Amino acid sequence: MILVAAMGILLLLIGYGLGLAFGSGIAGLVIALVVWAIMNLIAYFQGDSILLSMSKAIKIGPDDHPRLYNVVEEMKIASGLPKMPDVYIIDDPALNAFATGRDPSKASVAITSGLLEKLNRDELEGVIGHEMSHIKNRDVLLMSLCSVILGTIVILAWYGSRALIFSGGGSRRSSKGGGQGQLIIFAVAIILMILAPIIAQLIYFAISRKREYLADASSALYTRYPEGLASALEKIGTSTYQLKTANDATAPMYIANPYRKQGRAAADLSSTHPPLSERIRILRAMAGGASYADYDNAYQQVHKGGATIMPAAALAGAGAVGLRAAAPEAALKEPEPTRVERTRQVGDLLWQKSGYKIIDCECGTRLKVPSNIGKATVKCPHCGRTHNV
Repeated sequence: MILVAAMGILLLLIGYGLGLAFGSGIAGLVIALVVWAIMNLIAYFQGDSILLSMSKAIKIGPDDHPRLYNVVEEMKIASGLPKMPDVYIIDDPALNAFATGRDPSKASVAITSGLLEKLNRDELEGVIGHEMSHIKNRDVLLMSLCSVILGTIVILAWYGSRALIFSGGGSRRSSKGGGQGQLIIFAVAIILMILAPIIAQLIYFAISRKREYLADASSALYTRYPEGLASALEKIGTSTYQLKTANDATAPMYIANPYRKQGRAAADLSSTHPPLSERIRILRAMAGGASYADYDNAYQQVHKGGATIMPAAALAGAGAVGLRAAAPEAALKEPEPTRVERTRQVGDLLWQKSGYKIIDCECGTRLKVPSNIGKATVKCPHCGRTHNV
């Protein structure tokens, strides 16, 4: 909360400084607060819809992808959320996922088709557990609030700096007296316009990284199997796909930084997220148990001591939680699908959600036919068999 307060102070400073340069610091404060309030209302009531729309996420139900829906349901129970989140799939080969929603009773989880194809059940549980933590701990609301403050600061700095430069920063008033004082105020305002967005973004990144550690720890607690998330992060780190729909504003919402050079694996360092290799080492160092205290001990072991990373409230209520072994296939309700089966299942679902009907011909050809084709039958291009649409 200290970092959030620091961003709020920066917002007030830039509003006051901008107003002072034009003659009224109070007016500048009012403008800053009005802009912040409008953006905050939009983010609070429409932020989740905007993010899901930007990512081109497709909503699914329990019959569309039972495996994914069942994992989300299990993690919902393990995390203690009051309501099942909506489940979405993003048609993108990149490996990533995010959660959104202003509170635990109105939340959504979205996962890319690439990640859904690559992960086994334990790894998928680790990723979903991570996203459930963001929902339960209200990280989505927190990051939305911080994003709005950052956006307001950037907007005020951009327009304010240009207004100051092109208007002369109140040079007309300077000619009537107090010119030196006006010049100092003008210079301070310009410096503030330059530095405030940079400082605010650094604070925003620091908040994001801290919440990622907490979400990793929570995933280990919910699944009692830290290796699941560690293995998933390892696969995410070796992926060479860029997430097409991500941008600067949405990047911190994902489980891993979606930005990377085209055709290259994810870089270890990231502004919005802790290094992947470090997160993996911490999870794999949790040999004693799956509690928050165990994660904190593993963090300090990896960092060779230092300050605690878990919130004091989490550590205060941390009891002993044992680790479990990897889930044997015999214990699963359904056999674990192979990589090829997972790919086909996700591909078929996305085609169907896009308005296509899939027909398997006896010759082995898979026909993808638009539902509105306007024909009663179609012919297989390979064997000539006729199929009802």
